[in-house]
Amino acid sequence: MATINFGGVNEHVVTRDEFPLKKAIDTLKHETIAVLGYGVQGPGQALNLKDNGFNVIVGQRKNSSTWEKAVNDGWVPGENLFELEEAAERGTILQYLLSDAGQIAQWEMVKSKLKKGKTLYFSHGFGITYKEKTGIVPNEDVDVILVAPKGSGTSLRRLFLEGKGLNSSYAVHQNYSGNAANKAIALGIGVGSGYLFETTFKKEVYSDLTGERGILMGALAGLFEAQYNTLRKYGHSPSEAFNETVEELTQSLMPLVAENGMDWMYANTSTTAQRGALDWRHKFRNATTPVFEELYNKVANGEEADVVIKANAELDYRKKLNTELKEIRDSELWQAGRKVRSLRPEHN
Repeated sequence: MATINFGGVNEHVVTRDEFPLKKAIDTLKHETIAVLGYGVQGPGQALNLKDNGFNVIVGQRKNSSTWEKAVNDGWVPGENLFELEEAAERGTILQYLLSDAGQIAQWEMVKSKLKKGKTLYFSHGFGITYKEKTGIVPNEDVDVILVAPKGSGTSLRRLFLEGKGLNSSYAVHQNYSGNAANKAIALGIGVGSGYLFETTFKKEVYSDLTGERGILMGALAGLFEAQYNTLRKYGHSPSEAFNETVEELTQSLMPLVAENGMDWMYANTSTTAQRGALDWRHKFRNATTPVFEELYNKVANGEEADVVIKANAELDYRKKLNTELKEIRDSELWQAGRKVRSLRPEHN
């Protein structure tokens, strides 16, 4: 474990140098890893683990679209692809990668398969942190660990195939075996993490829910809409408004930030852009800080968890979701985006 200074604060992180893949495989050589769920995180984690040489099986509902996806990805029914119940029975490490709603629905079945000495693995702290609401309380005679890649399962897989990694957090909730941390780290290396940083289940879910509702998705979408609509209001064309709002950010500026940081991105733009951005950042920070404070507090007091659980319990949730997504997809902003993307050189 290495100690790295992040902005004046020392943190302990685990890299592939300290914990190479060979050590990870050796740590889990007697384990059967059952990936339960093949939706968002399941495919990337399962395929990366398999390609890295671990003993992996997949559990998924038969005759579902995700079962067919697993088959198309090379998993073989009866060999390394099973119904959820059978995979949970066969596995010694159960990677519980169903949706939060799915985890609540399947918990009694999974709990019945958690025999003494097994390991329960999460990639999200929701079920454990909000246990009063979810009912997910594991027995004390199992290890309970977490590895949370900081990105989608699709990104995890793409970066793995490019020989890169997606950073992940890890945590130990129960350490029955005395080796839970090593198991978590080994699995983190196995699923393709760039490096691993330690957290807790509670901190993971608080930061994750805040980030998703904030800058990663909710705030970003809202800012896109606000700027695009303002430009259109004052007579700018859809193409111009979209390029200045989304295309330049995603295709030009964010890659510069990813490469060397925000200051480096500023240094590689015009002096006009630099001055305006440096001045206006304070106004945007001050205007949005109260919103982020409200958001974090609602995550911490469980209000956001209540919203999620209630919404996912509604029988027509998927229908309502598709209606909301269609509204976004059909908006002029993202219709313009579809056209702009089709005009990129790689499409011509």
